[in-house]
Amino acid sequence: MSRARAYAKINLALVVGPQRGDGLHEVVAVLQRVDLHDDVALEPSDALDVDGFADDTLVHAALAAIAERAGVEPLWRAAIEKRIPVAAGLGGGSSDAAAALRLANATLERPLSTEELHDLASGIGADVPFFLRDGPQLASGIGTDLRDLALPWNYHVLLLAPDGEGKPSTASVYRAFDARAGADGFGERGAALESALARVDAARDLAALPPNDLASSPLVERIVGLGAFRADVSGAGPTVYGLFEDARAATLAREELVSLGRTWLTRPV
Repeated sequence: MSRARAYAKINLALVVGPQRGDGLHEVVAVLQRVDLHDDVALEPSDALDVDGFADDTLVHAALAAIAERAGVEPLWRAAIEKRIPVAAGLGGGSSDAAAALRLANATLERPLSTEELHDLASGIGADVPFFLRDGPQLASGIGTDLRDLALPWNYHVLLLAPDGEGKPSTASVYRAFDARAGADGFGERGAALESALARVDAARDLAALPPNDLASSPLVERIVGLGAFRADVSGAGPTVYGLFEDARAATLAREELVSLGRTWLTRPV
């Protein structure tokens, strides 16, 4: 049995543009893994099976897709040990799918190339290609066009998944975005993001990145008040993160917020 870690991600920035002809939206996003992770294991089997997470769809779809692309039968059993909260804006399902693709590809007599895996992953979910790469990325297009970023790593990330705040469907989040004409000024906001990225030298410089276009939370202001140099919602939420230079400050902030939901103290990876 082979194993891989499937790390969560946060959106250090998420700028959203107009709806395209295919119904998807243009985005410009800064994606960063953090060291909260699921574990994914893969072994040969008589049939395609996914255990450990009853609501999985992406790992099953990923394994079926890579088998079809490689011209083989999907004779694998995957097991998922979940730690990343589900539907929380942290990309857990996409990360699991990417881990399964890597593990399955390593079993093939003729493994797919990096480019082939990227193309395959893009058809499974917009975040899946990101999890096939290392390091922070600037995502554009629908989120599948990726560019390596050199960003600082010397900070701590506090994650808070608030109790009682389930994630609405992605479709409803984007409908609300369109209803408030959220795409207006997309070009200017995208340019401001690129300009802010160009000036990032120290971790605290990440504070200049624009806020999340899709989702907001009153908890952002509270986390900043507890010492974070930046706080925002990740993805479509509801998870909120805070970035801290000092580990003790992050720990004290976690103690203040633990009554509000599930919390994790993590680092970028």
